[in-house]
Amino acid sequence: PPSPLPTWNDELYLEFHRGCYTTHADQKQQNRQCERLLYEAELFTSIAALLTQTPYPKASLERAWKQILFNQFHDILPGSAIPEVYEDANRAWQEARQVGDRIRDAALRTIACQIIFPAPPYPDAKPIVVFNALNWERSAVVTLQIPCDGEPSSPNWQIYSLEGDTIETHCRTEANRHDSLSFWAEQIPAIGYHGFWLCPSSPNLRKTQSQSPSALEDLGGEKDLCIADLHPDSSPKFTLENEFLAVTINPATGDLSNIFDKIQQREILRDAGNQLQAFQDHGQYWDAWNIDPNYAQFPLAPAQLKAISADRLGTLETQIHVTRSIGQSTFKQSYRLQKGSPVLQIVTIADWQEQHILVKAAFPLHLEADYASYEMPYGAIERPTQSQHDRDKAKWEVPALQWADLSDGHYGVSILSDYKHGYDSQPNQLRLTLLRGSEWPDPMADYRSHLFTYAIYPHRGNWQTAQTVRRAYELNHPLQVVMLKTQEPDAPHLTLPPIGQFLNLHAENWILTAFKQAEDHPEQWVLRGYECHGQTAKLSWQNSLGLLTDSLDSTTWRSTNLLEQPNVDDRANNPEETAIEPWRIATFLLNQRHS
Repeated sequence: PPSPLPTWNDELYLEFHRGCYTTHADQKQQNRQCERLLYEAELFTSIAALLTQTPYPKASLERAWKQILFNQFHDILPGSAIPEVYEDANRAWQEARQVGDRIRDAALRTIACQIIFPAPPYPDAKPIVVFNALNWERSAVVTLQIPCDGEPSSPNWQIYSLEGDTIETHCRTEANRHDSLSFWAEQIPAIGYHGFWLCPSSPNLRKTQSQSPSALEDLGGEKDLCIADLHPDSSPKFTLENEFLAVTINPATGDLSNIFDKIQQREILRDAGNQLQAFQDHGQYWDAWNIDPNYAQFPLAPAQLKAISADRLGTLETQIHVTRSIGQSTFKQSYRLQKGSPVLQIVTIADWQEQHILVKAAFPLHLEADYASYEMPYGAIERPTQSQHDRDKAKWEVPALQWADLSDGHYGVSILSDYKHGYDSQPNQLRLTLLRGSEWPDPMADYRSHLFTYAIYPHRGNWQTAQTVRRAYELNHPLQVVMLKTQEPDAPHLTLPPIGQFLNLHAENWILTAFKQAEDHPEQWVLRGYECHGQTAKLSWQNSLGLLTDSLDSTTWRSTNLLEQPNVDDRANNPEETAIEPWRIATFLLNQRHS
């Protein structure tokens, strides 16, 4: 007989504590950055150990991971602990970051020092290496800092290819007497690297002066245009454009007026985009934990624009900087569009001073969809954009990790984020929760300066065909740059080519999440990832690290569970060509070839 009990075929959505997606944003930021950093530290120190037999820092990595995992405990990461808890938590974050930075940077330099560079194009050329920690090839604008050594007039700089051809380069002199250099790094191999040359250049190389001592104080750029100087009949056009997008900013509000997809020839926005919408939010009866269910009934005055300016790095990057205020708080936002990128970044510095206020960034869109998609750990979930059942009514604020997407099957728009997790959706709108002003149990929970980035990614098709997952990982894992001293012509032990790839993973829908030494067997190495589109992944891969994957030899590799224990049917697949089921987390234990 049919069961008298109802069937629940949905997520176990907690109809409470929605404020925990946003409260104490500094803890969310530290968590995301530390997780990213330790992934890269494990990856590159494993590669360095396999290449050069340098010791693997297992104890240091284990301690750092345990500090991060401890801070993910409720109430630390949710932001609902008392102030004294965060004194301890912040020390743990700092220690984990120091360990991660030290291990990653040492590993990158160890690897870079093994590279054989060709003859330099100029006598003063310095080799630099761009590293890619993700398992797909990437091209991007890369920025590195160059000390000025206290000289009153430092040289301009130019990036050259390995063959000696000039690469578009832009220098900026910072107030802290460092040169910031940006250049176009093309086709950086997956889990690999690409060498370039850095040379002093002629004085006519474009160079701009920045008045900003640090990113937390100013977004830089040209002199602000005061709002009092803006007249309806004389307002300048504030536009960004590259090969993918044409973007217009409203000079009277700082909102996005237009985002035009040049490839698909369609406008993205139905109304002003990136509206900073503020609401009263008294947190129900547990301030840090809860958002007021009736917050939408108490909207506050729109954000007020204070200044707007433009900044251009040649054809590499264009930025429009806007400064807006909500109450006593200031939002400095930089709309950033880079060469070769279909993603519009919104880099934000917020000086947050509000009590019981909630702020969202709203994006009304020229499309309609019954469901929005959101990233969850090792997967994604669809949620309705309007209530279809009584249980849906509670989902007026929902969580996501690095992205959310609204697609109608033919076209869509994704929001990418570095560490903002609260969203709400309508059939034609996505909103991202930026900040809130809880006072209990920590009266200073978010009263500070915040630096965060979110981005808009318009695309054809759905989020799977558009590779939204990859775009979100790219936002959170920028390319890393190592600058070396001039290479000695007879330096020993050089073994690597100037362009190289360590792991070649061919599946379009598989994300590498760990490459590290095995927990119980130091001579073995763990490769772990997951299928990210809800479709079977055909994973085929090769490596240049001497890892064995012989399908006829059961001692060379095995498939394991998350505890690195062999699966019962561990010979079912050859890791050189493996079918990974939808959403599956796959782990392989590999041996190294010994000479």
